[in-house]
Amino acid sequence: MERLIVVVLFDGADLLDVTGPAEVFSLLHRELDRPSGYRVVLAAGAADPVTTSAGVRVLPDVTFGELTGRAIDTLIVPGAVTVGENREIVAVCDPAVVDAVRVLAGSARRVASVCVGAHVLAAAGLLEGRRATTHWSTARQLAAEHPGVAVDADPIFVRDGEVWTGAGLTACLDLALALVEDDFGPEPAARVARQLVMFLRRPGGQSQFSVSLEPASATRRVEELRHHVATHLAEPLTVADLAAHAHLTDRQLTRVFKAELGMTPAAYVEHARVEAARQRLETTDDTLSRVATTCGFGTVSTLTRSFRRRLTTTPGEYRERFRIR
Repeated sequence: MERLIVVVLFDGADLLDVTGPAEVFSLLHRELDRPSGYRVVLAAGAADPVTTSAGVRVLPDVTFGELTGRAIDTLIVPGAVTVGENREIVAVCDPAVVDAVRVLAGSARRVASVCVGAHVLAAAGLLEGRRATTHWSTARQLAAEHPGVAVDADPIFVRDGEVWTGAGLTACLDLALALVEDDFGPEPAARVARQLVMFLRRPGGQSQFSVSLEPASATRRVEELRHHVATHLAEPLTVADLAAHAHLTDRQLTRVFKAELGMTPAAYVEHARVEAARQRLETTDDTLSRVATTCGFGTVSTLTRSFRRRLTTTPGEYRERFRIR
């Protein structure tokens, strides 16, 4: 059975948004012992070469008009951005592309956007009343321009029915792997992930932000302290404890953390503990009491207060929403 995958192409589209999913689907061919049926085509308004945001020119396989009425398995929509006066990132949508996506979506089994491609889906009316994500830098813009869309800037990707939206750039690989898993199950998707040398196969509920992905500190001393915090979460990590470990005074430690990490030592410790608790809630069946103890909160009440303060939800609600089943 052929599964026609159409990737929308237009001037200014992010190159990785176009090539990333196509590479995932291509790798699946050699990981299966049977044909996948996937056939990827690039579709544009005309047959002329398209210049992507990276300056690389790409030749479309078909035009939008040639696909009219064709049964499409998956329609993938990339995005494009421009830089505003204050260096802010602004998503842009070509009205002609929006119209084409609206028409093609009518004959597609499922629709997926990559990065700021969610703005195109929203402009086409495909996200109305749905939950969706996009790159964190344009999430506020999406929410402001389309109040009928429940924008959630936190997840790597979101599925609402047969409409999928992904976060920024490299998350296109996570989204494409999720589509493969939806079609063929977790084992082939995992094999493709290994071929891509993806160190972590991120779940759809995992945040775009993580304490482990923060920029490296400017000094080795703070890097060592961060490692110490990550590996001793269940132990007392007061300012005095950390200062003694770093051979600094309490005041010096606080000054260094604020200068390099933009927060106090206590705030950083809580941030690291919340991140660790999130991972356990997503991936284990540990009780809340055990999560609280293992991650250094001590009690469920303290764990809950930290989650409310940092994530505006409770540990139980977070697990219900993001648990990997």
